[in-house]
Amino acid sequence: MSELIVGDTNLISGLSKTRIEALTDGIFAIAMTLMVFDIKVPAVTQMNQLNLRHELIQLWPRFLAYVISFVMLGVYWVGHHNQYHYIRRTDRPFLWINIFFLMGVSLIPFSTGLLGQFPEDRTALGVYGLNLIMVGGFLYAHWSYATREHRLVQGHIPPEVVRLAEYRIVMGPAASILAICASFVSPRLSLVIFALIPFLYLIPGRIDYQWLDGSNKSLEFAQQAR
Repeated sequence: MSELIVGDTNLISGLSKTRIEALTDGIFAIAMTLMVFDIKVPAVTQMNQLNLRHELIQLWPRFLAYVISFVMLGVYWVGHHNQYHYIRRTDRPFLWINIFFLMGVSLIPFSTGLLGQFPEDRTALGVYGLNLIMVGGFLYAHWSYATREHRLVQGHIPPEVVRLAEYRIVMGPAASILAICASFVSPRLSLVIFALIPFLYLIPGRIDYQWLDGSNKSLEFAQQAR
């Protein structure tokens, strides 16, 4: 039986993933760019080196919030990109999971600006932490929905890869919950925890070697098929 195709929609194999990937890249690019606009050039009335240095030092919370958020957005983008190494198609529920994931991503510039302006305020720390939890939570739902019963993936994914990816994703939301709780004891401790979250992902873990191994196997298979 021939397959019916309307636009980029394959009615048998599911919806194309190309448009959600394009939308995701665009949202991430805009969000990562908007954050830097919150760091304003100091307005120094008496222009001299000492005053300028003092004003720049006063901007350290905004720089710190920018660096944390920029790296975290990079982490989420890489994670989303890696998942699409296995995901081959989409469906309507999966598209809406992506939409809510991107809603959290587009909110990052706001929560980053709030944290940069009020770095030791519990409300600002809580809003920032909840934003990270939202993004991480929907990224987890994104992966879990796609891999459950191999719903949207092609071929067999080793259970270890699925499990390790899930553990990797939940580290960020779990650390964010810890940072929110710490804010009631010490706002500065909470800020330190947020600053350390990116290092949980920058240090290679077992799942990173699984991604690499899977990519190498795919390359070997393609070379053998030539």
